[in-house]
Amino acid sequence: MKKICFVIMGFGIKTDFETSKTFDLDKTYLNIIKPAVTECDLICLRSDEFLESGIIDKSLYYMLMRAEIVIADITTNNANAIYELGVRHALKPYSTIIINEVSSKFPFDLNHNRILRYKHLGEDIGFDEANQTKDKLKELIMEVIKKESNDSPVYEFLDGLNPPIIEKQNDEQIINDLIENEKNIFALLRKAKNEMQNSNFQEAIKYWDKALNIFPLEAYFIQQKTLCIYKSKFPSEDVSLTDALNCIKKLLPSNDPETIGLVGSIYKNKFLLNNDIQNLKRAIEYYEKIFMLTKDYYNGENLSTCYLFMAERSENENEKIYYMIASKKVIQEITIILNCKAEILNESPIDKWIFATLAHCYFHSNDINNSNKFEDIFLRDAIEWETETYFRHKEFLKKLKENLKF
Repeated sequence: MKKICFVIMGFGIKTDFETSKTFDLDKTYLNIIKPAVTECDLICLRSDEFLESGIIDKSLYYMLMRAEIVIADITTNNANAIYELGVRHALKPYSTIIINEVSSKFPFDLNHNRILRYKHLGEDIGFDEANQTKDKLKELIMEVIKKESNDSPVYEFLDGLNPPIIEKQNDEQIINDLIENEKNIFALLRKAKNEMQNSNFQEAIKYWDKALNIFPLEAYFIQQKTLCIYKSKFPSEDVSLTDALNCIKKLLPSNDPETIGLVGSIYKNKFLLNNDIQNLKRAIEYYEKIFMLTKDYYNGENLSTCYLFMAERSENENEKIYYMIASKKVIQEITIILNCKAEILNESPIDKWIFATLAHCYFHSNDINNSNKFEDIFLRDAIEWETETYFRHKEFLKKLKENLKF
């Protein structure tokens, strides 16, 4: 049987709270790790492929002991990945490889380890970067296969420590079942995302529910299910927004930018639906929190728009001026933030919402030429629901500008 490479890492989109960046870790797995491992003629298994909750712990620890090679991606300092890396270091003195995104910090205890760094663009990884990192990872894998060199701090600093020995179990059947099992968590994620890409949100919810049956407390699954619920507008937009709020409340209170942004978006849409000023105030509360935490341009744009809604509904002239100035300041700030990302804008692929936000920012500032320029770039790759969201927001902004005469 081929040698096994066991991969420990987060999955889906995760936020690094120290840098306020989000990363699609599935892209790292698909574009870098799995190709490198398979090209080295190894069996590649990721920890999320253990789906039967009754045997997760046993299978996980057995693989941490049994696998000839373990690759640990500790980007965003995922707690499970860090813990599993520690277990591996305690069990094996060699054949563990650590990788990490360049901007993501790692624990002090690991700073003496050789760590392969790569550059992630958030939504995706550049083609050249993926190929270069994949080739470097292949070199590392082949190196550790040929030479059993100590890479565990446990065995490096505790002289005379011998690794434990365990009788080989019938892992061939376990591994074959995992490879052939189409119901594993990673397959569920792919199916859910495909349905979302096609705007089939009710179908996507079914897959997120199946994923949550396996990992009930996984924040990413709850966030994605919440997004699908309120995008589905089923059985009505009002009911879907209430259901979405009930779903995401499982994660509150939270400092997770994705969670806070979703709650703000739900309250904003509830306000647009029923014109209840209390929903608008709550939307502003959440958008202000996330913008203060992350200076995230997408949520900053929503905050700016909510300020304009408040200005439009303010009967006090001074209050109206305050909200209009606040909106303008946020727009100026996020325009600067995005222009500072000039080096990112020249790379491909990148987060398309950068272009959507720039288009709205310039529209807000009456720079129509630049607004049209970035709108065209965004629409080039936008799917149906993204295009609908973009023009809905632009229409709100247009009416606000007319009503407020700016």
